[in-house]
Amino acid sequence: MGKYDVAAYVWPAYTGRDKRSLMFWPEGMGEWQSVKNAVAKFPGHEWPRKPLWGYVDEADPAVMEMEIEAAAEHGVNVFIYDWYWFDGMPYLENCLNDGFLKAKNRDKMKFYLMWANHDVNYTWDIRLSWEQDCLIWKGAVNREEFENACRRVITQYFGESNYYRIDGKPVFQIYELANLMKGLGGLEKTKDALEWFREETKKAGFPDLYLLLTAYGDTDNLSGLDNGKTIKGGDAVSYLGFSGVTHYQFAHIADIDRDYEEILADVKEIWKGMEKEYGLPYYPHISVGWDNNPRFNGFRPGIVKNNPPEEVKKGFVMAREYADSHPGQAPFVTVNSWNEWTETSYLEPDDRYGYGYLEALREVFMDG
Repeated sequence: MGKYDVAAYVWPAYTGRDKRSLMFWPEGMGEWQSVKNAVAKFPGHEWPRKPLWGYVDEADPAVMEMEIEAAAEHGVNVFIYDWYWFDGMPYLENCLNDGFLKAKNRDKMKFYLMWANHDVNYTWDIRLSWEQDCLIWKGAVNREEFENACRRVITQYFGESNYYRIDGKPVFQIYELANLMKGLGGLEKTKDALEWFREETKKAGFPDLYLLLTAYGDTDNLSGLDNGKTIKGGDAVSYLGFSGVTHYQFAHIADIDRDYEEILADVKEIWKGMEKEYGLPYYPHISVGWDNNPRFNGFRPGIVKNNPPEEVKKGFVMAREYADSHPGQAPFVTVNSWNEWTETSYLEPDDRYGYGYLEALREVFMDG
C-alpha cells in the first residue's frame, strides 16, 4: 500500500441515515447542517467554508468511491472510523456500513475502528450547544455492554479483507481510557475485560488484538478510578496490555490558540517523551487545525492560526521523519482528519485551499 500507512480519522456524521441523528441535525443531512449554516464570528474569521464536493451523503457508496480515489491518490491509505455505542446499540455506523464497505474500490483503502467512548451532550446541536452540562448519552459501559460491543466489532469488522492490521493483528483504538475504566469498575476489572476481548479475537482466528491508546496531555491521569488508588497513566496502559499509542487532536495536548508553527515545536517535544512515558511504540499524529465555532452560535475561543497547506506540510514532514527514525515499528501516522469540518481540521477539499492539504500530504508521503 506504499511506504507509509497514513491514517485519517473519519467523523461519520455526514449523512442523515441514522435516525437518532435527527435530534441534532433535523434537516436530515447530518452535521453538514452546521457547516452549511456557519457564519463568521469576527472580522477575519476564516468561516464560512464550503466543500468542493458539495454536501454529499458519505453513506452513499458512489460518494465513497470518489473519496477513496481522492484519498488513495494523495497518500491516505487508512481511514479510522469513529465508532460509537450508546444505549445498547451502535450509533452512526451508516457511513461505514452503507458507504465505505459497499464502495466498489474499497480494497484501495484499509480501515479500522476507534471506539469514541466519550459522553455526549448538546455540542452537536447548535441550537442547544451552549448547554454543555446536559448529558444525553454516557460513553462508559458496564461489562455486559462491553462484551456486546466487542462481539459486534469482532464479527462484523475484524474479518473484512481491508481491515487494518499490524503484524496480522486487527487494530482497535480506545478514545477515552478513563471512561472505559469508569464503566468497567477500575483497573483490575478493565484488565480482565480487555483480556477477554483479546481472547475472543484469537478465537475468531487472529493472532492477537492490537490495542491502540488515544493519549492526552495529562498523561491519562487515572487517579481515583480504582478504589481510590493513584496510578500513572503510563503504568496503567502497560499493565492493561496496550500495544501502541497515538494522539487524536493537537487541541488535546497543546495550547492551540496561536500560530501553527509554534504548536508544531511543542508537539515535537511531546513526541520525544511518549515512548519513555508509556514504554510502547508511539505513532506520530498531525492535526490540520482547530476551530469549533461552526458548532456554536456564540464565539468560542481557541483557534489555530496561520495553518495553510504549506505550514501543515511541515507537520507531515515531521511525522515522516519520526516514522523513518523508528524502523522497528509500523510506518504508521495518524492525521486529524479526513472530514472534521465543524472543528476546522480536515483534508477534504474546500473553497479556501482547494486540494491544498491533500497535495501537501502527497508531496511528503508519496513524492518525497
